[in-house]
Amino acid sequence: MSFRYREFFALFSILCFTILTSSTLAAAEKPKPNVLFLFTDDQRADTIHALGNPLIKTPHLDQLVQSGFIFNNAYCLGSNSGAVCVCSRNMLLSGRTYFRWTGRYASAEKPNFPDSMKAAGYYTYHHGKKGNTAAEIHKRFDQSKYLNDSQARLLGQPGKEIVDDAIEFLQKKEAQPFFMYLAFACPHDPRVAAQEYMDLYEREEIPLPKNYLPLHPFNNGEQVVRDELLAGFPRSKAEVRKHLHDYYADITGLDGHIGRLLKALKASGEYDNTIIIFSSDHGLAVGSHGLMGKQSLYEHSMKSPLIFSGPGISHGQSDALVYLYDIFPTVCEMVGTEIPQGLDAESMWPVIDGEKSQIRETLFTAYKDVQRSVRDDRWKLITYPQINKSQLFDLQNDPQETENLFGQAGCQSHTDRLGTAMKDWQKKTGDTSPLVSETPQAATFKAPTAEELEKLKKNWQPKKKKTKPSQKKQ
Repeated sequence: MSFRYREFFALFSILCFTILTSSTLAAAEKPKPNVLFLFTDDQRADTIHALGNPLIKTPHLDQLVQSGFIFNNAYCLGSNSGAVCVCSRNMLLSGRTYFRWTGRYASAEKPNFPDSMKAAGYYTYHHGKKGNTAAEIHKRFDQSKYLNDSQARLLGQPGKEIVDDAIEFLQKKEAQPFFMYLAFACPHDPRVAAQEYMDLYEREEIPLPKNYLPLHPFNNGEQVVRDELLAGFPRSKAEVRKHLHDYYADITGLDGHIGRLLKALKASGEYDNTIIIFSSDHGLAVGSHGLMGKQSLYEHSMKSPLIFSGPGISHGQSDALVYLYDIFPTVCEMVGTEIPQGLDAESMWPVIDGEKSQIRETLFTAYKDVQRSVRDDRWKLITYPQINKSQLFDLQNDPQETENLFGQAGCQSHTDRLGTAMKDWQKKTGDTSPLVSETPQAATFKAPTAEELEKLKKNWQPKKKKTKPSQKKQ
């Protein structure tokens, strides 16, 4: 080897070493992204303007849609009680189906979202509603605060208290990356929005849901639960419009305060290094199918909006079938920490990153022991075991689920395929509830009279605590 060549080789080696070392140091010095998780209460998937609702006003959520990645088919798996939010939030933070735990809450001793983020070097912050939550797992956050739910919903400024405290946190935060989980109490009822938000909508111009019905056509097993008593029987068009007016105004008010938070995030210099996730614990009927609540397995009640936006996330969308609890392992993969073993949830990152188009072929939902459902990329089967009734919908041609095709000869193959998938899902999730009743209930639903409705409402009112004699005023 000539001297000149040896000299060139030595210089080249030094240059390569310098470049590699610089690249390694740059990678090592690159800060981990913050994670801001915005999670609302009772918000349907179709209540964001940029996702196809021409009436609702959500300019700040629209910005996240326009820059982020959207999942069009994100679902709550279901619930073992009328308080669907309890199961949804516990599944979200544990990554496991509600069939895996006993009692009201998921175990905090098993893998959970805050523990995984702390292990990854994050400061974990939670602020949210106090009722119907994942109380045990909340204790694992470095900082956990609660709202007075009832009071917060009546102030007319949805989300303001949570956003105020989050902005204060941003102004005082240390160098450590943060995982901030903001679990809002709205747009759950009672819905009170300031007049400035109400004035943005003309009530009579608010369209009814395309699948609006005055009454649900049969007994679905849960039609006199608290949520269903928020409107009369039958549901009048005027009453449904009133609920939608309050609902839309509440969401617009919340959107405004989320906008304040995003502005503060930019002012702090952290916006460009923050993954922002927006979703809700489940949807809501608000007049669809003659229902008012979320105690059904129709699309409007189990589906939520789901948006990912931030560094490393390309703008796009997917029809992949995903669960809300998939957010937990997805964030783990996004920030480069280990996904715990034993989760039912699966990471959505391969879909976001473009490596896969789906992570599961079918998706299962369940409500108490009265409803079960499974869907694939087009067809959906719902069964009602207490009355031995089923529905089959072609979601491609009938996304509003208005035409029941169950029993039609040309659709039998879809019914059989999805029925088998439902049984497989039961085994997979630990669901032991029977799909057929030997002594079925009547399939007809008899709507309560006005007098019966008032009695039912009283049964759902919180009971006043009795005052002990020693506590009475002398």
